[in-house]
Amino acid sequence: MSQSPSASEIPYSAVLDALLDPEIEITQQHLFRLSDLEGKLAREFKKCWPKIALWRRLALLEDMEQLAEENNLLSYEFPCRLSIHDADPQIRFLAIRGLLPYEPIDLLPELTTLLRQDADENVRAICAATLGQFVYLGEIEDISKEQKKNTVDSLLEASYNDPSVQVRQRALESLGYTSQDEIVALIEEAYQTGEVSWITSALFAMGRSCNSHWVPKISPMLDHQIPAIRFEAARAAGELQIKDTIDRLTELVEDTNTDVRLAAAWSLSQIGGEGIRETLETLLDRSDDTEIDFIQDAIDNLLFNEDMELFGLMEFSEVDIYDDD
Repeated sequence: MSQSPSASEIPYSAVLDALLDPEIEITQQHLFRLSDLEGKLAREFKKCWPKIALWRRLALLEDMEQLAEENNLLSYEFPCRLSIHDADPQIRFLAIRGLLPYEPIDLLPELTTLLRQDADENVRAICAATLGQFVYLGEIEDISKEQKKNTVDSLLEASYNDPSVQVRQRALESLGYTSQDEIVALIEEAYQTGEVSWITSALFAMGRSCNSHWVPKISPMLDHQIPAIRFEAARAAGELQIKDTIDRLTELVEDTNTDVRLAAAWSLSQIGGEGIRETLETLLDRSDDTEIDFIQDAIDNLLFNEDMELFGLMEFSEVDIYDDD
């Protein structure tokens, strides 16, 4: 069997022809040629895109998203931007989700409009989830105060008024990044419902809050009988670096639920401390093939955090020495 040509060897016109022909299999080499589209290539793709069969456009968006996750040198921002107003709701959903890594600040008005007006609840939900990154950017002052306010206001409106529970929950999770009293009250209300989906959303939001106020709410949920709640509690404990949960998280790396085990391992890597490396290395030694990469990433994250902490201490010491002079 002859090898497939490399991406650079496939003429761009041949890629577009392949997209339009349902009999031609689309390979990674074709998809590589669709990365970082601009100028003339982008204009030609824009003309071609509406003519491609719906099933193939759906598959392309999914495949491009996966490739971009595996290789951060690839960018499929242009096809996603092109598709956020598509007539098909599944296309809109995938396009908005695919935009997440690119932080498209200029699309904020369109995303908030879609959150308010799109007829499809899945599209509104992914908009609500995506807008969370802009709340965070507002908190660190990487977007304007007006942009942050408009984003928060849109999410608050959705959290109160959207008819879909899913949308309201995604909006609450995104609002977790900001600590306004109104949002603290919303998280508390969700936590107190006793409903699993609302408790998990509340825990998700707590983990984003950088607010120690939530520690007494998170810690007990590490013992909850429902795995989804233990999972979110474990994640939140790591995000807030709750040192008092280290013993319980160490127990949870033995949990019968895979997601809970991995969440506990990652949270231990975020918190750090004596014995954590040994715990994760032991876990790595007995992990199966599906978990090895994740546990190794957790160990790498732990070592990175330890190096950063050491660097911070060294920098602080140097400042002290300089000041003494």
